Amino acid sequence: MPSLLDRCPGGTLLEPPLPPEKRGTGSAVEVEALRTRVLDGLLPYQRPICEDVEHRIIAFCAGYGAGKTRTMCAWTTCMALDNPNTTGVLFAPTGPLVRDVVIRSLDDFWTELGVEFTYRASPLPEFRVMLPLGPVTVLCRSMENWQRIIGINASFIGAEEIDTSKTEVARRAVDKFLGRLRAGNRRQLGMFSTPEGFGLLYSLFVEDGHKPDRKIYKAKSTDNPYLPDDFIQGMRENYPPNLLNAYLNGEFTLLTQASVYPEFDRELNKSTLDRISERDTIWIGIDFNVERSWLVCCVRRADGIHVFHEMIARDTPGAVEKIQEAFQPWIDHEQLIVCPDASSQSRSTRNAGISDFGLMKQAGLRLQTQASNPFIRDRVLSVNTMILNALGDRRLFVDISCKGVLKGLEQQAYNQATQQPEKGDGGVDDLSGQMDALGYAVWQMAGIKPWKSGRAKSKIAQMWSVIPFLLLASSCLC
Repeated sequence: MPSLLDRCPGGTLLEPPLPPEKRGTGSAVEVEALRTRVLDGLLPYQRPICEDVEHRIIAFCAGYGAGKTRTMCAWTTCMALDNPNTTGVLFAPTGPLVRDVVIRSLDDFWTELGVEFTYRASPLPEFRVMLPLGPVTVLCRSMENWQRIIGINASFIGAEEIDTSKTEVARRAVDKFLGRLRAGNRRQLGMFSTPEGFGLLYSLFVEDGHKPDRKIYKAKSTDNPYLPDDFIQGMRENYPPNLLNAYLNGEFTLLTQASVYPEFDRELNKSTLDRISERDTIWIGIDFNVERSWLVCCVRRADGIHVFHEMIARDTPGAVEKIQEAFQPWIDHEQLIVCPDASSQSRSTRNAGISDFGLMKQAGLRLQTQASNPFIRDRVLSVNTMILNALGDRRLFVDISCKGVLKGLEQQAYNQATQQPEKGDGGVDDLSGQMDALGYAVWQMAGIKPWKSGRAKSKIAQMWSVIPFLLLASSCLC
């Protein structure tokens, strides 16, 4: 039996009645004709994300002026064409951005296309777009209130400048968004943003980029031929290199601090080793910390050092156990060398009466160390030289499975107060553990040692060498 509400023309006590809504009476031919008009109005680099029907999570990561908002409007229209009689949601970081960017841009875009639509500002803004196969409602919301999309069955959700939101808030919002995608024919979460450091986009599409349900599309400001002539030059004159790399090239980079390993590139420094053989000598750098000790495993090949595995242990016994479980054949053939933190020779991470060194030696592990750790600057220089030297050679390679090492090489920064690499409290977000462990191994394998001319002489030897000259000088005076 039809509902009484189906017979009502609509409206509220404060508004005039609305005419009965027109249902879609068009054809697939009209849909494709409109889609063609949408795509023809885009630049070549803007089209792929609008045509992506294979991935559930997609992103358009670009520099300033590359046309992110227009791309979002085009993607929204394509999603609406594929999902008639459904609801979509578009988010912006704040309420003013919803009003000034999202709403204005959609209004201009659909007016330019000649698409019929209605807009309602209260109680919350939303569009009703009339398309050939049926209308689509597009809700416009603020990321500040992402928790409130309860009870919505959406076919698509888009997020403008999501990387400007706090990473943890944005991550929780994305989890919520994905739970709302349960309607229509083509369900997608689309993100359109300039990268802000190593935020949500980096986490979703670089650290977890191997997952098959996602894809990122990137663009530079210089890809847009319609920007004013002085726009790019103005950015180059007024932005430091790290900000320029993010805001002009759309690349992930440290925004506020200098990178410890600025030349590392996860593609150019990617290891392609198929497997480790028993003929290889395994080098394991270890940085001991209470509850979180890092082990970085390397081998040396003709082209350089390959980091092929990483492990985390609670304490020294746990580290020894992990090494034995993974590499006992190499231990038996003395083809495994441990390069630990030199300070561990006099302390223990488990507060026992035996040092970390003693525990490892008892387990039959072969240690290579020295009385003290190398200077931090020398260790960092050794790693950076292996990453890229002055001749353009890259000789340090990291397997994509070593996520902790990759994260540290890309994100560890210098502390502005101490001018030393940032060192945290040993927790999950502390990047110093894996970097110290890598540095100990690289230093032992290919460290840059201080250069000395000839054989160094002790102070006593130097004093004795001067005595004959002093005696000769005194006799001449007499």
